[in-house]
Amino acid sequence: MDKLNKFVATLLAVLMALNSWGIGVIQAKEDAERSLTGPDLKIDGVSAVLMEPSSGEIIFSKNPDRKLPPASVTKLMVMLLTLEALDKGQVKLTDVVSASPEACRMGGSQIWLEPGEEMTVADLLKAVCIVSANDASYALAEHLAGSEANFIALMNKRAAELGLKNTHFVNTTGLEPDAVGEGNLTSAADMAILAREVIKYPLVFKWTGVWIDSLRDGKSFLRNTNKLVRFYRGCDGLKTGYTDKAGYCLVATAKRDGVRMIAVVMKSSTGDTRSRDITTMLNYGFSQYKAFQVCQAGDKVGKVKVFRGKKTTVDAVTPRELTAILKRDQTGEVIKTVKLNRMASAPVKKGQVVGKVELTYAGKPCGQMELVAAEEVGRAGFFELWGQFIQQAIRAVVGIVNN
Repeated sequence: MDKLNKFVATLLAVLMALNSWGIGVIQAKEDAERSLTGPDLKIDGVSAVLMEPSSGEIIFSKNPDRKLPPASVTKLMVMLLTLEALDKGQVKLTDVVSASPEACRMGGSQIWLEPGEEMTVADLLKAVCIVSANDASYALAEHLAGSEANFIALMNKRAAELGLKNTHFVNTTGLEPDAVGEGNLTSAADMAILAREVIKYPLVFKWTGVWIDSLRDGKSFLRNTNKLVRFYRGCDGLKTGYTDKAGYCLVATAKRDGVRMIAVVMKSSTGDTRSRDITTMLNYGFSQYKAFQVCQAGDKVGKVKVFRGKKTTVDAVTPRELTAILKRDQTGEVIKTVKLNRMASAPVKKGQVVGKVELTYAGKPCGQMELVAAEEVGRAGFFELWGQFIQQAIRAVVGIVNN
């Protein structure tokens, strides 16, 4: 009997030890998976990131590098490539796009394009930004690259250029593929970086910040899929997403009192928890940062030489207010570094980019802005150039005499 009792006691001790070890392993695994930086915010989503975009600083993150399907958040890359093409003059907002049968076969959220229906790039981009239209996204891809396959290659190329290490695209919509195979994959950290790039083009807010709009002369009603545009003060973008596999995703941005934040949540359980997750992060971000004015709109910060212009120089000015984004407890000097183009060739347009100004605090970036020409400078004729040469020669001679 004593031997039996001793055996039972030993067995129980071993089982308890194994159980304890197993729990410890499970807990350690959960802790490792729940990679958290910053404050311990209550976030429902599997993955999340809060970024201050002027510096790129990550204020909060939860599993930021976890690879997850992005659903329609995919369209941030479609938006970026379209905005970049517009900026380079490769396409125009007024370009007319004829919808292909392939574009019209897209499921999910759509504006019900008909084969052959014509719509401008501006209206297609509006549909992508506001209602996440899959058919509009596909049509834009075909217009910009000739085919969806070509555009997907551009998407992945741009992702690599931006250092999006956990991102790979297989389509332009974020829909899960019908056939066997992996769909689009990305991470919250990558989407924050992508969003930071998108908001460099203020044109995007013309659509992402709108709650209600329309197409087809008012016949097609559009309501933003991002409820925070209506219900969160300062929210003006950017992109929602949902599929069964991806869950509820949202990349949002908001600006308050000169401070902008980017918040990303992926695989939240419902649309409401997705919005709560973003609200929690944005509220925290705005509580931690402040905007410090460095320049007013129109401030002159230098002169750029003009080659063959009616004037030999043009003033470089700030196109809008320039602020440094600092933590609320930071005090000290903000360093302003002006980088001007060596020369601008006439004709120079008013508002043409002629340089940039960068702000740093304690060696870290805290703001930047492109500098633009304050006025138009026309191209000089032969006699005007000759007159400028004579004036420069006279000034040189006077300088030698005075010295």
